[in-house]
Amino acid sequence: MKLFLTSAAWNMMDKFMEIYHKDPKQSKVGFIQNAADNYEDKWFIEKDRTKLVELGFNVIDVDLRNKNEDQLRDELKDVDIVFVCGGNTFYLLEKIQQSGFDKVLKDLLNKGVYYIGSSAGSLITGLNIELVKGFDDPNEAPSLKSYDGLGFVDFVMIVHYKPERDELLKEWSKKYKVITLTDEQAIVVDGGEYKVIGK
Repeated sequence: MKLFLTSAAWNMMDKFMEIYHKDPKQSKVGFIQNAADNYEDKWFIEKDRTKLVELGFNVIDVDLRNKNEDQLRDELKDVDIVFVCGGNTFYLLEKIQQSGFDKVLKDLLNKGVYYIGSSAGSLITGLNIELVKGFDDPNEAPSLKSYDGLGFVDFVMIVHYKPERDELLKEWSKKYKVITLTDEQAIVVDGGEYKVIGK
């Protein structure tokens, strides 16, 4: 399982290219921006998309809404990378569960497809997302039954980390292993190993 987890993916894609050993022009990216469905200003989505296009990737939009597992398997069958953008983490997890994307994604990653997460797209890969209640509104996901993440990694993350979030770090470190991520950092996961890169 290969993951590249960030707070702001557009800041770190040059670092991703150092570990991605395929030609971007021959690579298809499944681009999922549902976390920002309810946002009026989607500037961060455009920054991520623009960076991917600048690097030469073929970007296809994949919408999880009103889709089932079979439809998503078909849409994503040829992708080399799944890219999940930022926005509301609770809403994103709700749409993932409703569509069956969690099952599709797990199978894709087990086949060697790369996963890139930006902000909420990173948070959902961890053990739990409840720690973002102070930043994202859980009421946007009324059907979400649990705050359990996808569990691809054995920790939770504080994205967009700044020293003023140290209280959050202290509180959640009592329950979980917590990794902090600034906008200039990424967590590179390869199999059972991970490392934080950047500053």
